[in-house]
Amino acid sequence: MFRTSSLRFRVAYFYAIFGAGLSILLSMAVFFSVQEIGHRLMDDTLRLELDDHIIDGKFIPPNTIAIKGYDLSDGESENIPPEVKDLSPGSFNTTVGLTDYRALVVDRRGKRYVMLFDTDSEHLRESRFFVFVVFFSIFMSVSSAAGGFWLASRVTSSVTRLARQVSRAEPGDTELSLIKLTSNDEVGDLARAFDRYLRRLREFVERENFFTADVSHELRTPLAIMLGTVEVLEQDGTLTAKQAERVARIRRAAQDMIELTSALLLMAREHRNTADEQPCNVAEVTLACVEKHRHLIGDRPIRMDVILTAQPSLVVERPLLEIVIGNLIRNALFHTEAGVVSLKLEDKRLVVQDTGAGMRPEELERALERYYKGTSSAGAGVGLSLVKRICDRYGWRISLDSKEGQGTAAEIGFSA
Repeated sequence: MFRTSSLRFRVAYFYAIFGAGLSILLSMAVFFSVQEIGHRLMDDTLRLELDDHIIDGKFIPPNTIAIKGYDLSDGESENIPPEVKDLSPGSFNTTVGLTDYRALVVDRRGKRYVMLFDTDSEHLRESRFFVFVVFFSIFMSVSSAAGGFWLASRVTSSVTRLARQVSRAEPGDTELSLIKLTSNDEVGDLARAFDRYLRRLREFVERENFFTADVSHELRTPLAIMLGTVEVLEQDGTLTAKQAERVARIRRAAQDMIELTSALLLMAREHRNTADEQPCNVAEVTLACVEKHRHLIGDRPIRMDVILTAQPSLVVERPLLEIVIGNLIRNALFHTEAGVVSLKLEDKRLVVQDTGAGMRPEELERALERYYKGTSSAGAGVGLSLVKRICDRYGWRISLDSKEGQGTAAEIGFSA
């Protein structure tokens, strides 16, 4: 596909500009040189004619179609045009009546002579020559563009071949060798640099695969053991209410860790496998998240309101949707000492609003950045950035609106 931003186009374009500029300069130089030579030839012709028409000190004026001559010292002559009577010595162009002339004014032996050369035919030849110069400039410009494009194609062919091969490369492609595509030149240096980078990338991907596999196994196994132990403890009838509450908190934390690990492993995948994703009821997940986080209220005078005006269904991994909603609920509860935390679910959006401390403008601007923590935050600065990554993954839109001392509203738009 032809692109005006491609290297080949730019080389051809600047080559055409250079060729056109050079041809125009040369054409102008030739044109003005020819014009100057024509003037000198006319001046030499007029001098010779003047010499031929002065016989024994007497001037015999020529009166041909092309050349005319006058003796200005003969003040009584009625044939002298008024336009030439006041001319000073020299060579220049002038107009007599409606005719253009090349004039030569010479002083000899106390007399002043004027010789005129009709330049109409010369102007006609100059006009024809100018047309030729214009067509020559256009031809040179088009030829330069075509030649530049051809040369650029030859010069950039190795770069284009290298770019095509790199665009098809995959991190795990162990058979790819870019050095075979180029010779020992600058493009070859670039290919070797790409080759070194691909080797490092393959090693990095291999380490990441091992790490992902280790995390999946080494974290889930102890968490599963913890959940099993908690289930045994929950069946112990001798536990007090306080102990049962603590065991329930351990179970929730372990379950959250398992779900978070699964979600992060899903986020680590380069490509989404939409075939494995099932429709998820957002209202059901919202209610479940509210109940899961209700214990965070504790003894604080906080009311949680849930308004469900629709029952949207999204094709999304449920753990990822739970992370999004859960993080927004936790943030709202963390920054609210007293008041209301409300969740409003509509067909195309979810709004989580609180009446807490709010954020300053500079904090609001950076709230979605990774590892950014506000002045009043005790977290790691990962929650909202993770929410944004999940939203970007599914094409959702997240926006925050907050005023210091008045609370914060977080909106998730489900339509891309």
